[in-house]
Amino acid sequence: MTQSSSPGRQALELADPRLPLHAKLREEFIGRIRSAEWTPAEPIPPESALAGFYGVSVGTVRRVMGELVDQGLLERRQGDGTYVRRVRLDRALHRFFRHGTAGDTLPDSRIMLREVRNVEAAVAHVLRIAPESQVLYLKRVRSREGDPLLVEDIWLPLPRFEAIARAGLDELGNLLYPAYEELAGQIVGGAREELTVERCGSATAELLGCAEDEPVVVIERIARAHDDTPLERRVTRGRANTFRYRVELT
Repeated sequence: MTQSSSPGRQALELADPRLPLHAKLREEFIGRIRSAEWTPAEPIPPESALAGFYGVSVGTVRRVMGELVDQGLLERRQGDGTYVRRVRLDRALHRFFRHGTAGDTLPDSRIMLREVRNVEAAVAHVLRIAPESQVLYLKRVRSREGDPLLVEDIWLPLPRFEAIARAGLDELGNLLYPAYEELAGQIVGGAREELTVERCGSATAELLGCAEDEPVVVIERIARAHDDTPLERRVTRGRANTFRYRVELT
């Protein structure tokens, strides 16, 4: 089989003819990421192998790889190859909620409730699922040094996360996104967060060990797959007096 008739080359020839070759290759690679053909668990094929499969130069492949690394879709691991990048959102909030002397150590996790529910209209809207759908609901408390720090309400669409509903709680671990990937095959590729402040309700106050009506910071996160499919709605609440936000602009 010649390079010009290879399956990879044929795929590029079927792409929008108005696009230059490197742009066609870039869309092809993004498609393989979004379809989960390439995942964070295994290195993607070497540049030379991809160049041969698609019938293009190694330089073209290297250029596209560099663009996807800059975009945050891929990451290069020294001596180990190139991988689809895992987002590290589970640690993000803990830079801003401080408690005790633990610094940046990851809080402990305890799932207080796990149940299948009929979806509420607001959750169905953000997860882009039908209003008659069911979701898996988790109530989780994060603690440091034995003291509650964050309370989280989490909604996951079913049957996509059926494996999370069936797994033992000890299988879910301290971080949920690795469990989503390992148990349910769902890879979080990005998220949008919105921050507000509200007065603490009685149920949250009891879990956080604070006074009812005390100010709490509320962070709503919509996590999505690489193909932009919503995977999770998460609402995190923490005491406002433990919240610190710092950004350095240069």
